[in-house]
Amino acid sequence: MKKFKYYPNKAVLLLFTGALLVLGACEEEEVFEETRLFRPVLYQDLKAELNTIIVNMVRFKDATGYTVEVSRDSFRTIDYTLNVDTNYVILNEATLGTGNSLLWNTLYQIQAVAHAEDPAFDSKVSLLGNVRTERFPSIMNIPTTTDVIDREARVTWKVQGAAVTKIRTFTTADLGLKTPLKEFAVPGSAQAAGEFIVTGLAPSTAYQIAIYSGASGETVRGWETFTTKAASIDYTASNVINLSESEDPTAVATAVASANDGDMIVVKRGVQYNLPTVPLDKSITIRGSLSFAPNKAILFTTGNWNIAAGVTINHIRFIDLELKGEDIGGDYIFNPDNKTDTRVEELTFDDCIINNLRGIIRIRSKVFLKNYTINNCIVYRIGDYGILTTDTDGAGNASMDNLVIKNSTLSKIKSFLTSRTNSQSILIDACTINELALPDGIVFRWRGAVGTLSNVLNGITITNTIWGPAWDEAKTGKLTVRGIYAGLEATNWTMTNTYATSDFAFTPGSEIPGFPPLAYSKKSSDLWVDAYNGLNFNIKDTGFSGKTNCGDPRWRVKL
Repeated sequence: MKKFKYYPNKAVLLLFTGALLVLGACEEEEVFEETRLFRPVLYQDLKAELNTIIVNMVRFKDATGYTVEVSRDSFRTIDYTLNVDTNYVILNEATLGTGNSLLWNTLYQIQAVAHAEDPAFDSKVSLLGNVRTERFPSIMNIPTTTDVIDREARVTWKVQGAAVTKIRTFTTADLGLKTPLKEFAVPGSAQAAGEFIVTGLAPSTAYQIAIYSGASGETVRGWETFTTKAASIDYTASNVINLSESEDPTAVATAVASANDGDMIVVKRGVQYNLPTVPLDKSITIRGSLSFAPNKAILFTTGNWNIAAGVTINHIRFIDLELKGEDIGGDYIFNPDNKTDTRVEELTFDDCIINNLRGIIRIRSKVFLKNYTINNCIVYRIGDYGILTTDTDGAGNASMDNLVIKNSTLSKIKSFLTSRTNSQSILIDACTINELALPDGIVFRWRGAVGTLSNVLNGITITNTIWGPAWDEAKTGKLTVRGIYAGLEATNWTMTNTYATSDFAFTPGSEIPGFPPLAYSKKSSDLWVDAYNGLNFNIKDTGFSGKTNCGDPRWRVKL
C-alpha cells in the first residue's frame, strides 16, 4: 500500500497562529480592587522598661508608615501622637520630643493606624492594649493603711546612699512634681531612722509625697501616693467618750455602762480591753483611735456580751478593732436568749479582725436582728456557730433579715450560716473565702419548717468572690462541704464573677445550683501566696483571670 504524508501550507500555519493571538488579546487583564489595610497588630506584647514603652507591631509590606497614639484615660484625651515609618517604636524622650517622657508607674493605653500610599485605604484604629511603666527606682517604702491618719502621713525609706534632706507634698494632678504644696526639712535624727511624719494634711485627701537628697533637695529619690483617712473624731463632742489614752482593761465596760444612747467610745490602738458582759440596752459605737500604732485595739472575751431583754437598739457598730475570744469552743461576741421581744436594727463590723470564737452572734427565743453587715474585715478561726446562728424553732422566733458580707476575707470557719426561720436577703460581694466549713460541714443551713420557715425570701447573691475548699482541721484529706445542708428549696441564687478553686467540691446531694459560675483550674495553694499558714491571700498566679476584679480587694493584683 502506498503511504501519503501531509505537510500543511506555511500560509495556513501563519493564519492559524495569528487567530490565536487575536483571541488571546481579546481576554481582559484581571485587576484586583485596592482595599483598606488591615488594622495593626502586635508582633510582641507591649513592654515597659523603666519609664519607656516598646511597641513592636507586625510589619505590613503595603504600609508606608504608622500613627501611634498614647493615652492614660482610654483615649478620652491623648498624651502623645507619633507619626513613624517603622513598625517598631520605643516611646521615650527621643521619640516623644525633648523634655517629654512617660510617667513612672503609670498605666498607658496604646493605639495605632497603618497608612497606605492613598489615605483612603488607611487602616482603622487598632487598640493595641495597656501597659504600666515601671516604678521609679526608689528608696522610698510603699505606704500601707497604717502609714496615714486624718491629717498626717508617715513617710519611710531605706537608709542608703545620699541622705534624704527634703520632703515635699504635691497634688495627685501634679504628675511631674512641679509645684510643691509644702516642703519639710528632714532633721538628722529622721535621716538616720529613715522615717518622717508629714503634718498639715487635709482629711480624706490624696497626696503625692516625694523625698529628695542634696543641700537644696535637687535629686528626687522617690515618691508615693498617700490618701489620708476621714476626719478625726472630735474628742470634745458631747457624744464621744475618749479612751484613746487609757490602757485600763475595764475601761470599755465602764464607759458603756455610763454612755448615753448613740454615744461613741474611742479606744487606744494596741491596747487590749475586756468586752463588756452587762447586757447592752442602748445604741453604741466602739472604734479605734487614729494613730500610727501598728496594731488595732482588742476587745477580748472569755464568754460573751448580751442584749438586754425587751429593748430596741438602733445600732451596734464596731470599727477598726480586733474582737477575739479565749476559746473557739465557747465564746461569742453576742449570745442573747430573751423571752420578750428584743430588736437590733443594725449590727456592723467595719475594718475589723474577728477571731477565735465559737460564733460571732447566736440569737434565740425573741431576739430579732434586722441588718447585719461585715465590711472590710478578716474573719478566721470561728467555731461551729459560725458567722450567724438563729437557734429557736417556730414562727415568730429569733430571726435575721438582711446580711451583707463584702470586701472581706473568711477562713478557718467550721460552720458558716444557720437559721431556723426565713431571712429576707443575703449578699456576699468581693470576698476571699477559704477553709469555710469542716469536711461535710455546713455552708448554708436553713433548717426551719420546710417551705414555710426555710428560705431566704429575696434570694442569695454572690458576686466577685473567690471560694476555696473545706477546713480540713483534722487532716483527713477530705475537702468537700455541704453547700445546702438543709432548706433553701425555694431560694433564688444570683452569682456573677465568682470562682471556686479546683479542690473545692460539694458533698453529693448538697450542691448549690449554678455554683461556681466560673472555675479556677488549679488548687487554692496555686492561687494564693500562703493561705493556709499565714492567711496571706495575695494572688500569686498571674494567669488567674479574676486577679484584678475578684476576691477581697486587699489581695487583688493592682494594675
